[in-house]
Amino acid sequence: MYLKRKIDKYLSEWKKSESRKPLIVKGARQIGKTESIKRFAKDNYENLIEINFVTDPKYKQIASDGYGADAIIKNISLIDPSKKFVPEKTLLFFDEIQEYPEIATSLKFFNIDGRFDVICSGSLLGINYKKIESNSVGYKTDFNMYSLDFEEFLWAKGYSEDVIDDILVHMKEMKPFSELEQSVFSSHFLDYCILGGMPAVVREFIKNKTFEGTLDIQRQLIADYKEDIRKYAEGKDQARIVNVFNSIPVQLAKENKKFQLSKVEKGARFKDYRGCIEWLEDAGMIHLCYCLNDAELPLKGNFDMNKFKVYFCDTGLFVSLLDDEAQEDLRANKNLSVYKGALYESIVGEALVKSGYSLYYYKRDDSTLEEDFFVRTSSSLIPIEVKAKNSKAKSLRQLIMSEKYPDISFGIKLCAGNIGFSDGIYTFPYFCTFLLKRYLKEN
Repeated sequence: MYLKRKIDKYLSEWKKSESRKPLIVKGARQIGKTESIKRFAKDNYENLIEINFVTDPKYKQIASDGYGADAIIKNISLIDPSKKFVPEKTLLFFDEIQEYPEIATSLKFFNIDGRFDVICSGSLLGINYKKIESNSVGYKTDFNMYSLDFEEFLWAKGYSEDVIDDILVHMKEMKPFSELEQSVFSSHFLDYCILGGMPAVVREFIKNKTFEGTLDIQRQLIADYKEDIRKYAEGKDQARIVNVFNSIPVQLAKENKKFQLSKVEKGARFKDYRGCIEWLEDAGMIHLCYCLNDAELPLKGNFDMNKFKVYFCDTGLFVSLLDDEAQEDLRANKNLSVYKGALYESIVGEALVKSGYSLYYYKRDDSTLEEDFFVRTSSSLIPIEVKAKNSKAKSLRQLIMSEKYPDISFGIKLCAGNIGFSDGIYTFPYFCTFLLKRYLKEN
């Protein structure tokens, strides 16, 4: 069963562009990159040349005569003469390029040559790019892919674009959802929180219509991620990276969610661990949310590199790391217990990243003022508060009302309640988070 993805539309538009450049699809492992690219190739090309550097390591020799298009094509044909390069009708797909990142250097020459479309894909690209002397800057396009977001999850459940558009209309018109709509979408969203968006997990859930088997798949994915750390991380950093990875669920569950190295290892020094945290971020396994110096524009350059919160790339993987008792509560009873705040904050952070936002939060040292996330429009800074219940948002109200924060004129509260507006605060159900960027752009 193929799961419809947002990259499908992106690839279609890329193909239609006469000025298209070789494309690199980046993202964490097992999020569906290869599957989506191969489906696109099947629907749009007469001929697909697929080179997988993991399953066919012999192709790591194809640049032995240089990175020119003719040299690469000649050596591919030498290894496998059945591969036919038909100009204008062939997609050349380099997969698992983390095993041979040097191939990215050839993209400049394929772009200049122009006879063949080229797509590359692989995991851990942020790390391996650093090993490339020249990666064809200006001659390629990069696309970041993630696990399924809530919209893609709804597509997998059978909902159409019209249903998504209707949710957005409710937001734009500040029209509360009916009791049925609220119940149905909230239930689906809770399922999504528990499952996450890894395609194998979602596919199992759709097939069985239950959570049965999904935890086993999630835990295997976690094991695969840790195996990647052992395979690609260098030297003593391996153990430190695993320690950071293992500590994230515990740190997310506590009240103060600022990442604390003391919870990773007693006596840990920031300089020893900074690179480990960046490694996980480059690998697409985690997202960092930086603390703003001041709640004002601009966002970039206005944050403390040493103060941050850490979220998993996929909340379902975070959930799978919780203890067995929590698993029973979540999957059998849908009881979030002590993890409710952590779970919803994590899923909102994930949704913002998948919408194209960077993550920022704010905490004043001289008061209790603290805000979960910030996004911006062209002229405004917008604080976002995530509430486990539909309770008052004290910090959000203070940011809006105080003259100290002129860039903030309104805020957004995400909670278990319905749509509403009061005192400059727009309230939306959690399940609307994936539409915030469209809402802010069109409103």
